[in-house]
Order: sequence, then structure tokens, then C-alpha cells
Amino acid sequence: MPLPPAPKKRAAILAPSAYRQTVGEDQPQDDAPTGQLEAVALAPAAPMAAASHAPATSAAPAKTAARKGRASTAATRRAVPAAEQTDGQVLAQPAVASTKAKAPQKAAPASASAKRVAAAPRPAARKRSSDGPRKMFVLDTNVLLHDPTSLFRFEEHDIFLPMVVLEELDAHKTGMTEVARNGRQTSRTLDALVAAQGADIAEGLKLDATGNVAAGGCLYFQTEPLDYDLPASLPQGKADNQILGVVTALRKKHAPREVVLVSKDINMRVKARALGLSAEDYRNDKTLDDADLLYTGVLALPPDFWSKAGKKVESWQNGAHMYYRIGGPLAAQLMINQFVYFEAPGEPSLYARVVEIREQMAVLRTLKDYSSSKHTVWGVNTRNREQNFAMNLLMDPNVDFVTLTGQAGTGKTLLALAAGLTQVLDERRYTEIIMTRATVSVGEDIGFLPGTEEEKMGPWMGALDDNLEFLAKGDGGNAGEWGRAATNELIRSRIKIKSMNFMRGRTFLNKYVIIDEAQNLTPKQMKTLITRAGPGTKIICMGNLAQIDTPYLTEGSSGLTYAVDRFKGWPHSGHILLARGERSRLADFASEVL
Repeated sequence: MPLPPAPKKRAAILAPSAYRQTVGEDQPQDDAPTGQLEAVALAPAAPMAAASHAPATSAAPAKTAARKGRASTAATRRAVPAAEQTDGQVLAQPAVASTKAKAPQKAAPASASAKRVAAAPRPAARKRSSDGPRKMFVLDTNVLLHDPTSLFRFEEHDIFLPMVVLEELDAHKTGMTEVARNGRQTSRTLDALVAAQGADIAEGLKLDATGNVAAGGCLYFQTEPLDYDLPASLPQGKADNQILGVVTALRKKHAPREVVLVSKDINMRVKARALGLSAEDYRNDKTLDDADLLYTGVLALPPDFWSKAGKKVESWQNGAHMYYRIGGPLAAQLMINQFVYFEAPGEPSLYARVVEIREQMAVLRTLKDYSSSKHTVWGVNTRNREQNFAMNLLMDPNVDFVTLTGQAGTGKTLLALAAGLTQVLDERRYTEIIMTRATVSVGEDIGFLPGTEEEKMGPWMGALDDNLEFLAKGDGGNAGEWGRAATNELIRSRIKIKSMNFMRGRTFLNKYVIIDEAQNLTPKQMKTLITRAGPGTKIICMGNLAQIDTPYLTEGSSGLTYAVDRFKGWPHSGHILLARGERSRLADFASEVL
């Protein structure tokens, strides 16, 4: 008598669960046909279900099919560790191969539920970014305190955290500083990984368990003492030396696999290399490896521009501006709001800005000359080519975000303030000027500052006072003492000095925001400030990348570099590198030789 077929409802219930367990991101089975997926779902549940797919024409073939189903299940369970078998269901990948070998060649039509499971979109196989073997990276505490998301930045490679790193994270989690916030965020991330479904610390935690699909490796904690020998000159109780010992032990344990220490501490990397260990800096936060590659916002046209491209250039006039449409390889190099210039003896000069890029063509528009006395901005005229480019961006209402970089004395703050006062007091385009800066000391701190928020920010705003003194003198030079005092009072009433510590959650409407010393901001702080902008607000970020005072920040990882690189090419932003100093001959010479 033939065995009764398994109920269809059982297959519909088991198929989705078994499919999710056997076909995952790390074990893709895109080429498995529908019949095989049904067999994977049904085989662990009951041999009768596997037998039901075979033609039941007589009792002998049915019993043979049942025996085959039992043998397949037994073979599968022998191949799979006991820890991966739950309630009679095989949850590991070897079930696919075993069932595939014993499944009948012709399967009965699948049930509707099983068909839906088989037709469901399968996760795409993750592509390895490197052809070499997977590495194991040991993270220093300062990497996690610098970037809480660094756990997910190592692609398919594994991460190991020594126990002393967790101790140091616990010691840094108290307070309201950026380091303390990063420490707490890292602890929450680790807690989420440990609490993920199916997480096993002994076997390693899947880094993509919380949705970070870019991370394909595993996270390992130090769960047992490791034996290592370090030179007697290195104190055993110091945290850095304990981490070096862990790297040494892992290197021996996992040979020939490469074990690499990742640290932001230069001395730590030097000691590791002195011991023959692999050590690297954390480079994911760096926008550029070389600051010389940073976008300057300016491009010099080739000397043969007019002779070669002159016949193909279309030109027309609209109002006070001339427009030029150019094509060819030069147009492919340009970006929106990038400035171009042509200077050659005996040839007409050209100073223009890219206002349109379409396919292989670019449209250039000539600039307003702010170096002329006819176009004075709050009594200020530009003194060189780059300053004129910057003023065109600052005075353009269609440009919402402007970044200015350059050495000391190039006029960044003066140009931004002059353009702001003109557009606030004369043109009434903005309601007021808001100025802030990163409060990072050059030397030792002088202690707490008394007074209100603006009074506390006063000592940090010496550059503002110096430039306002110059602007007020130029505007009210013939008005006498009372006139200058009234001008200063009017200017002060329209300028608000704010601390960055209280920017979270604010929205600026129709404001002209100046962020000074922006090179000392991290990318996260830069994002926090820029996202405060509401309708009608313009933000100007200024800084000198050669004067970074924030620990662990470099020219490549500064928030100012990050903003310049991310905003280039956006139609409502612009960037200029001010190359020539205009403060004094002493300041210019000091910038070059010191």
C-alpha cells in the first residue's frame, strides 16, 4: 500500500523558513531550481514528504523512495554539526548538496506557496572588493573613538577587538565631548551586534547583521587569554603594549593569514613595525590622500585656446555679460560654477564662470569686475584674480554654499563680511549675519570665560573685530566720530555670534552664516552645521588647511576638505582657493619661509 503524500500546508509553512536559512547572502543559491528548493524545505521535516514527490504506482517503489528519503536525511545530519540542527530541520548549507543528490529527477508540481518562495527575489551575492585572502584587522581604541562606524568600513575582512579596547571604551564614555559621544555610539553598536538573532560570540558576529550590507566580515572579541612574548623594555601593564601582544599572538595563531593593527596613534604604529607587525593608519575618514589634489575651483585655459578653439566658440551677449559655448576635451574637464581664465601677452584676457554643462558642451559667462571702483562692496575692492572670483560667488544669490580656503592674509574673512553687510544692510537679501567658529585653542587653555554666550565667544572672534574695524572705518571715514559710532552700532546689531555647541536642532531662515576656522571641524560637525540652513540662507565656510589644531585631524580628513570635495559640481555651490596674500609684505614672507 503506498504511503500517503505529505500535506501541502506543511510544505507551505516550512518552505519560507528553510529557504531563509539555507539561501543567504553569504551562501547564494541563485542557480537552484524550484524542485530542489522544495526538497531542501521538506527533507528535514519527514521522509514521507520526500517520498511523496516520487510516483506512487506500487508499494515497492514507494517504500524504496521512503528509504531513500530516510537515508538522505541521515546523511545530511551526519554532515551537519549538531549545533546547526533544530527541531528536526537542517539549517546549514550541506543539506542542499545532500538532498540534491537523492532527489528524484522528476518532481511533482510544486504547491502555490512553495512556488512563491522559489520565485521570491534572492539576495545578490556580495562581490569581493579584493582578490587576496581575507585579513584580520585589530582595531585600536582611538579608531573607534574617532569614527564609531569604523566597524563597518573594512569590507569583507574580519575585525578583532582585544579586551583592553573594551575597557578603554568604558573609560571614555562619560561626558558630553565628541569623544565621549563616539564612545557611547560604539558601545551601542556593539550591543546591537551581540543582540542580533543567531549571534554567537565564540563563532564571530556577522557585521552585516544590523543592516550594514557593505561589511561582509565577522567581529571577534577576545574571549580567552592569549600567550605572547614582548620585549622586557615594554611595560606589560600598559594598554598599548597589551594590544601589541594580542596582535603578536593572533599572528602566530592564524598564520599564514595576515593580521594588521589599525591605529590613529603614530607612536603605536611605529612600535608595531619595530616588532615586525603590520600596522596601518585608519584611512577611511580621509577624503584625499594628498591635499594638493583638492579641488581648487579655478582652471587656467591653455595658451593656444583662442588659436585652436576660437573658430568653434559660439558667443553672444545677454545684458552686461558675454556668454561663450565651448566643446571638445576641455569641456569634459569643467564643473558647474568652476572659474576659468585666460591670460597671455598680446591676447585678450578672459575671466568667466561655468554656468551650464550639457553633454560635450559647456557655457561660460563673464564675471563682474569687483576690482573696479564702480563695483565696490561695502568699501572693499578685490586685489587679485582669486579674490574677484570669490566675490562673484559671495554676491550671487543663486549660490547657497561657498567654501574659501587659503593661507593667512588672503582676505577670506574680510571678503565674506563685506559681502554679508552689503546684502544684509543695503540689499536686504538676508535678515542678519550669524558668525561662528570652532573653539579650538592654539596653545594652553586660559580657563573658563565669564558672561553670556556672545561674551564667551568674544575672545574667539578677534578676527571679526579686526575686520569690522576696517570696514567701519572705510564706510564712515567722513562722518566723524559720532557717525563712526553709529555705523559700528548698526553693524553690531545685525551680527550675531553663536557657539557651535548649541547648533543642534536649530534652523536658520534668510540668514547669512559665516563659519570661520572650518578646518578644525570634523566631517560630522560640518554636516551638523550645514544642515541647519533653511530657506533663503547662505553659508560660507572658510579656513586654512595648513593651520589644523584638532587632534587626529589632517588636511585629508578635515571637515572643510570633506565639504569641498562633496559639494563640487553642485549648481548652487562654489569653491575658491585664495592663493595670494594681501595682508602685508611681512605676513606674506612669513607664510612662505616659516
